Amino acid sequence: MVLRLAKTLVARRGRQSACKAGLLKTGFRSFRSSTAVTDKVLCVLYPDPSTGFPPSYARDSIPKIEIYPDGQTTPTPNSIDFNPGELLGCVSGELGLRKFLEDNGHELVVTADKDGDGCEFDAHLKDAHYVISQPFYPAYITADRIASAPNLRAAITAGIGSDHVDLDAAMKHKVDVCEVTFCNSISVSEHVVMMILSLVRNYVPSYQWIKQGGWNIADCVQRSYDVEGMKVGTVAAGRIGLAVLKRLHPFDCKLHYCDRHRLPREIEERYSLTYWNDWKEMVKEMDVVTLNCPLHSETEHMVNADTINLFKRGAYLINTARGKLCDKHVISKALEEGQLAGYAGDVWFPQPPPSNHPWRDMPWHGMTPHTSGTSLSAQARYAAGVREILECYFNETSIRDEYQIVTDGALAGTGAHSYSEGNATSGSEEAVGSTK
Repeated sequence: MVLRLAKTLVARRGRQSACKAGLLKTGFRSFRSSTAVTDKVLCVLYPDPSTGFPPSYARDSIPKIEIYPDGQTTPTPNSIDFNPGELLGCVSGELGLRKFLEDNGHELVVTADKDGDGCEFDAHLKDAHYVISQPFYPAYITADRIASAPNLRAAITAGIGSDHVDLDAAMKHKVDVCEVTFCNSISVSEHVVMMILSLVRNYVPSYQWIKQGGWNIADCVQRSYDVEGMKVGTVAAGRIGLAVLKRLHPFDCKLHYCDRHRLPREIEERYSLTYWNDWKEMVKEMDVVTLNCPLHSETEHMVNADTINLFKRGAYLINTARGKLCDKHVISKALEEGQLAGYAGDVWFPQPPPSNHPWRDMPWHGMTPHTSGTSLSAQARYAAGVREILECYFNETSIRDEYQIVTDGALAGTGAHSYSEGNATSGSEEAVGSTK
C-alpha cells in the first residue's frame, strides 16, 4: 500500500466547490487553493502505519479522563472532530484538525518529510503562521528555520517537551512556544515502570529465547533480579517523576529523588521519599536511576564521561525524558564495560536516529522508538489540547499558564518553572525524517 507521506489541505470560508477553487498537483497529493485562507498551520506528524490507515483497533474505546492528579482539567476545546482512541498522531490522523481548520478558513499542511535539503517542511515553513510538532517525531525549529519564517507566531508541541525549538531564537523573534502540559505524563510514567521491571527481570532476552524456540532458563535468570529493596532514584520529580515514584511505592523499593523544587513534606512521608539536593551525589547509591527532567542548556549531556563513573557499578539507567541528556557513546561504552547493567528508554537524538546510532546495537538495552507518550490514550488528550491552544490563538484569548513555555519573548508559565534559556537543537541536522 502506498504510504501517504504528506497532505496539503486548503480550507476556505464559504464551502466553495473544488472546480471553483481549482485543483493543483504537488509531489505528494492534490491540494485545493483559495484566496480566502486566513492562517497557515504547518503540522509535522510521523508516517502512517506500514500496514495502512486506518488500522484495525484492538479496543473499541478508551477510559475518559477529565482531571489530572494535580487538579488541572484535561484539555477543554469547544469540540473535537475525532473519536478518542483513534490513531491521530500520524500523517493521515492529522490530529483530528481538518474539519476545525476548514470550517474556520485556515490552510493546513500535514507532512512527515521534515529533514534534509528540500524537505516538505522547509518548503512550507516560510509562510506558515503556526507550526505543530510532536516530540516523538520532532520538527527541529532551529534559529535558521525561525529566521526563514517571518509570519511564524507560535510553535506548538503536540505533547510535552519543547526542546526541539531553539528557545533563544524563539524569544528573539517573539515566537511563542507552548505545549499540552500533563497530557501524557502518566503515559510516560507507566512506560518508565515497565522498562525498570523489564531490565531488572531481564525480560527482553528471556522473551527472545522463547521466540527462538528455546527454554534456556539459566541463560534467562543469570541477569534477573527482584526490584524489591532496590534503591530507585529519579532525577526530577515533577509530573512524570512523581508519578513514577507513586507507581513504584507498592513494590517496596527505597525511593529517592532530586529536584530543584522539593516536594511537600506530606508527599515525602506518604511515599517514604528521600530527597537529594544534588543528583550527582544521589546516583552514587542508586540501583536504578530514571531521568525525568527536561532537556535544556543546563541538562544537555548531564550523563557524560565524567558523571557515568559516579553511578554504582551494575546500575540500571532509564531515560524516557530526552536522548540528549546522555552522551550516546558514553552509554554504549558503559554497557559494554559493565558500568551499567542495562539502559532502556524511548528517546534518542536526533529523532529519527541514523542507522549507525550506537544505541541500536549496544548490549543489554531495552530501547524502542519514541512511543511512551503517544499511546492512543495520550493522543486523544494532546490532540484536544492542540485544538484548545489554536482556538485561543484564533479568538485572541490567553492559553493556559501551564501550556506556556515562551510568551511574548520570555520564558513563561511551565517554561519559567522548568526550562532555562538556551538552545538544545544543535546536531539535529543528522535526523533522518525524510520521505523522499
